[in-house]
Amino acid sequence: MFGPGNCTIVPDAVPSDAGIAGAGVLLASTITAGLALGISASLVLQGFWRSSFLTNRNPSVIRRKLLNGYSDQQIMVGIGLQSVGLAKSNSLMPYHFFLIWMLALLSMATHNAALLALVQDFKRDWVLRWMRQFLMFVNLALSCVYGIYVLQSKVKGLPATLPIGCVWELDSTTSNVGGLDYVGTIVTVAGNCVVFGLATWYLQSRNQRFYKAVQVVGLVLMSAIAIGATVRAYLLSQAFGSPDVQLSDQGEKDWSFGQLLSLLMLLLPVISVIEIMRGEIAVAPPVEDEDKQALFDGELSDSLGGGGGRA
Repeated sequence: MFGPGNCTIVPDAVPSDAGIAGAGVLLASTITAGLALGISASLVLQGFWRSSFLTNRNPSVIRRKLLNGYSDQQIMVGIGLQSVGLAKSNSLMPYHFFLIWMLALLSMATHNAALLALVQDFKRDWVLRWMRQFLMFVNLALSCVYGIYVLQSKVKGLPATLPIGCVWELDSTTSNVGGLDYVGTIVTVAGNCVVFGLATWYLQSRNQRFYKAVQVVGLVLMSAIAIGATVRAYLLSQAFGSPDVQLSDQGEKDWSFGQLLSLLMLLLPVISVIEIMRGEIAVAPPVEDEDKQALFDGELSDSLGGGGGRA
């Protein structure tokens, strides 16, 4: 309906998009994030006290496997959402564009929380660790681009019913947006960069001091970011709140097949749990915190193979 040069006609209303802001999509994202944050918290807290009444098989194996699946899912969801949003910037309204940014921020916080709990597992294989590092960088780059779009839309006073891509064609600076919106956008972008730097240090550092304190503080911070992004998205959505743009229909409140499918996809990780419980998949036990220095160096030496063994 809109094209790169169609930024002069300002419609009164825009159609809804249940694929972005539908009730099922929002619920699926928040339920997944809630489960992942809960598992991450349980694994971090488990490190403070060891259960002595359980069997020799570490009870966290299933939770770690499930959380690892959620972690991979969240980082790919964040990249996928933002990539599609940028590809559709010439037809996507600022309302939907901002919701994508909030959902991507939610997925980033969830992934980082999983990273705090599973960092020793990620360090087993240096290839997988650096691949995860690359994905985190891609997600950060996309998030910064989103922040630039959002900031430009506020600076130029982009009408809410024009595509977000029109920010590069408009010369108007008659913005009536308050200063808090500017500060909030800039702080969000800067915060993402800081969190990325800390996550990189945590993932790549050889000698991690205050290991448990970093886990607890990081988990609280990621939970706060996830809650903030969720509340902002829910309050802005048509399905649960009040959008800041006039929508021409109520499609985001209806439960379509795609929204139901989003919720059904939450059952997929359960299959992995059943397979582990039935012994179909062998999962390496979690690494003790005391061994993290030797584990990290394992990629550069073959000391684990018997050479230079302990006396």
